[in-house]
Amino acid sequence: MYDLVIGDRGYSSWSLRGWLLFDAFGIPVRTLSARLYTDELANVLKDFAPSRTAPTMRTPEGWVIPETIAIAEELATRHPDAGIWPADPHQRGVARVLAAEMHAGFGALRNHCPMNLRVSYTDCAPPDAVLKDLERLDSLWAWAREQTGGAWLAGAYSAADAFFAPVATRIATYNLPVSAAAMAYVDQHLAHPSFRKWRAMGLVDGADQPFYARDYPTRPWPGPKPLAAKAVPGTQSENTACPYSGKPITHVLELDGRRFGFCNAFCRDKTVADPQAWPAFMALV
Repeated sequence: MYDLVIGDRGYSSWSLRGWLLFDAFGIPVRTLSARLYTDELANVLKDFAPSRTAPTMRTPEGWVIPETIAIAEELATRHPDAGIWPADPHQRGVARVLAAEMHAGFGALRNHCPMNLRVSYTDCAPPDAVLKDLERLDSLWAWAREQTGGAWLAGAYSAADAFFAPVATRIATYNLPVSAAAMAYVDQHLAHPSFRKWRAMGLVDGADQPFYARDYPTRPWPGPKPLAAKAVPGTQSENTACPYSGKPITHVLELDGRRFGFCNAFCRDKTVADPQAWPAFMALV
């Protein structure tokens, strides 16, 4: 089993990218979560030398690999049939160009619009440097789709898309001006099954981080609207075991007048946040 150290799911853009390299390609992983702006991350990483950042991967053999490009390449080598990089040589080359530019670029966009999956604003007054980054994204994404002819940037969903997922969330969070084609690509990310799981967890993964708070007017999140579930007291439920762990019921939610149980508060609350993000739960429904 792989281990992956991550930061707050609602805010850690690099952690999102690293986790997608596992979940979106069907590679099992055990996560170790540490809250940003505390001693938690440094303490967890004491067992992951020489890394100092999240995400950091440890292989089943115990090898430590930090940085998302290195993680992507190592996983692609170990899981050649997972589709992390496209099989087609031209599509694969395009995907690697995209991942490299995303890894090193778009500093103005990153700085003015840090990732925040818990809110969406009507406007953030993007300065010229951010607008130039957005223009580059528009042209880069259009070039990629012309080159590869797929619904995603390099044909099927690949590491290139995982690398751009945090940027897509920034466009959604801050209502940034992009072309209709670019917005359609953003919408694909917001509806992607792995991203929906990550965001659902991010909505209930600890308290808000004050660093990311902004005074802009808010709007509803532009992604798929979740079903109206709510947490309720008690342990009475239709199911007798948690749909994720198989353990006994301790926490319950209500959906359309029906009660479903889980083995802990986090299992329940991530499901309340977006029930349709969780196939195992929807199988019960």
